[in-house]
Amino acid sequence: MSQYKAYPAYKDSGVEWIGQVPEEWKTGKLKHLGTLKGGSGFPIDMQGRPDNELPFYKVGDLSKSQDNISLIGSSNTISRSEAKDLGATVFPDNTIAWAKIGAALLLNRRRVSRTACCLDNNMTGFIVDSKKVPVKYAFYLMNAIDFSFFARPGAVPSLSEGEQSSIPIAIPSYEESLTIAATLDQETARIDALIEKKTRFIELLKEKRQALITHAVTKGLDRNAKMKDSGIEWIGQVPEHWKVARVKRLASLRNERRNDVSTDTIYIGLEDVEAGSGQYKPTNGSSRQSEDSTVGIFYEGDVLYGKLRPYLRKAIISEMAGCCSTEFLVLRAEKTEPRWLQEWLLTPNVTHQIVSGCEGAKMPRADWGHIGSIEVVYPDQPEQAKILTSLDRETARIDALISKAEQSITLLKERRAAFITAAVTGQIDLRGKQ
Repeated sequence: MSQYKAYPAYKDSGVEWIGQVPEEWKTGKLKHLGTLKGGSGFPIDMQGRPDNELPFYKVGDLSKSQDNISLIGSSNTISRSEAKDLGATVFPDNTIAWAKIGAALLLNRRRVSRTACCLDNNMTGFIVDSKKVPVKYAFYLMNAIDFSFFARPGAVPSLSEGEQSSIPIAIPSYEESLTIAATLDQETARIDALIEKKTRFIELLKEKRQALITHAVTKGLDRNAKMKDSGIEWIGQVPEHWKVARVKRLASLRNERRNDVSTDTIYIGLEDVEAGSGQYKPTNGSSRQSEDSTVGIFYEGDVLYGKLRPYLRKAIISEMAGCCSTEFLVLRAEKTEPRWLQEWLLTPNVTHQIVSGCEGAKMPRADWGHIGSIEVVYPDQPEQAKILTSLDRETARIDALISKAEQSITLLKERRAAFITAAVTGQIDLRGKQ
């Protein structure tokens, strides 16, 4: 933002979150720019119908926006006559919507409905008076307001329409709001394009990382090794001296269960394992088992494989003894390196085999009988260790690039948010910058 100058003169807004504003700007409340209305109750027996005239948006639809701006389409719809019978407000197109209660309130997601719609009773609709400011400017303004600053605290934070209407804001002239919105469109588009490129770069790096691992555990490191047919269609040839065996020949299933585990024993839940990476990343306030619940027992070097929704590819190697969710299969590698078994189970083609043999469509669950029948190709353990050491070195380089790109995306998002806030509070002068 260094290329943008401040306004020539400022005055105190009298509002803590805004501070000083340009001398020519006014101060007011959110209700001065339009009308805020709450949504309506949405009977369960009317949900799940996709073919009526009006989309009926629920809080969950806020997260489904592809561009983080528009509310488009919904699996829930109703007719205008049904909306009238329910006493539900039919919001016009270009209504800005957000959540007004619970954790979703604190996410500060704002979306614009591109068609007339209804909103459920956990949401607010902001009908902007387009004679005062353009809808796009109001959208940027809403993205600069942090509801956590105004919400009533408690286990379930909330902010009523009356409280939202009274949120203080700085108001430029209509002409200036047009200029600000147009400049923000240009600048945020540039930032979004950079974020998209870096996101795609990360995806390509992750694909390269997985391809590197898959090649290493199916072909080895020696490009000149004599090859033979593995007998496994998706692998093809493998080094001549490698062996083929089923998982159950290389590892055994631990099936220890307890419900009297000390509260200071480490506990690992499915949510503590990152999908696809094989990394243990404890969640904040990591879930402990309840005192009377059954848990699985694992020991150092065991492989913990998430059998619930195996398409998530959750598998880690334990670094110490502890207990875990019974949604893990605890495997003891006996004739192979634990890491070799882990990497094999994380291989996409193996995951496809496991998922195809699961029961349950919505919540597929793998079992040991099926996983144990999966075939593995492998060299002796010294060669496994050599391959894994090489993998560590190569994947570390890729991981460093991924981390750097992720940090860059974080900084770009912070810059984007700061730029919007600076523009709608008058910290920078965008006049003449289109």
